[in-house]
Amino acid sequence: MRITRLTSAMNRLAGLARLGLIAALPAVTLSGHAQDNVLNLYSARHYQTDQALYDNFTKSTGIRINRVDSDDAGLVARLRSEGSASPADVILLVDAARLWRGDVDGLFQPVRSPVLEKRIPAHLRDKDEGKGSQWFGFSTRARVIVYNKQTVNKADVQTYEQLADPKLKGKFCSRSGAHPYNLSLIGALMEHMGPAATENWLKGLVANQARDPKGGDTDQIKAVASGECGAALSNSYYVARLMRSSKPEDRAVMEKVGVIFPNQQSWGTHINIAGGAVARNAPHREAAVKFLEYLASDEAQGYFANGNNEYAVVPGVKLQNPALDALGSFKGEVIPLAVVGANTGKVQQLLDKVGMK
Repeated sequence: MRITRLTSAMNRLAGLARLGLIAALPAVTLSGHAQDNVLNLYSARHYQTDQALYDNFTKSTGIRINRVDSDDAGLVARLRSEGSASPADVILLVDAARLWRGDVDGLFQPVRSPVLEKRIPAHLRDKDEGKGSQWFGFSTRARVIVYNKQTVNKADVQTYEQLADPKLKGKFCSRSGAHPYNLSLIGALMEHMGPAATENWLKGLVANQARDPKGGDTDQIKAVASGECGAALSNSYYVARLMRSSKPEDRAVMEKVGVIFPNQQSWGTHINIAGGAVARNAPHREAAVKFLEYLASDEAQGYFANGNNEYAVVPGVKLQNPALDALGSFKGEVIPLAVVGANTGKVQQLLDKVGMK
């Protein structure tokens, strides 16, 4: 299958071209003709295992995929810049807040699909206002607590709220509070606890920090294992990757770290999604809807879970992932993710107010 990728270098060149600093670039090899048997995919998913998804979709439908890779923010900015001339058919993003923002900005179009409505739970897709949903979640990840088994009592990290307890003074580590994974978590907590309690919680996190926020989720797990931190937050698939790693150093990390699914006695562990939408000006709408429906199939759901250590959104799909099996089942929160996304602007204001970087 022929896959068209735009590298970051090309994107930088395109930006310079728009500014008139270099000659115009050749036309991008994305099809804009509705009759073409192709799908133009803008994807923020950077996981190698996803290639099997695209290959199998093409094999089963004959629809060729042209792909543009970037991060969530880059793809949203690109769609805004391209406007009605955008060749994008499907947008894949890896955070509920980004999907909500794309919806609010009018970058998507509603989809009515009995397949998607039957297979994807209502709280993991956009609310249908009568014309269909603007976006759909296709895989989930849990925001777990990792802790050092030698320095932190397991009983002290059973909830998100406990991370702000003075017992963990100088022991909490985090990536940037403004990262989408944390924005969505805090947006959910704001819905559960209210703005005032959430602000106090953030103040507690800042007071408990072992160091300034830095790095990604895997860095937090390793910092906990090394003893630099006592506890941290991570998306579940980063934990599962280390558990499945063949590298001795990764296995050594996980021997020192415990994993908690927080708030099992209250509202449940925070769940975020990776999801997709049909672009507002999609030239190949029929192919786009077929692709979204394929992502909800048992086959594709299995790839999300077994290949990239994410959780399937379709209930009852049988998985074959030893790490997810070892982590065990858990109670996830059931909260409309559109609400979480809508809270993130307020969350950013709170982060600035309490001084969390």
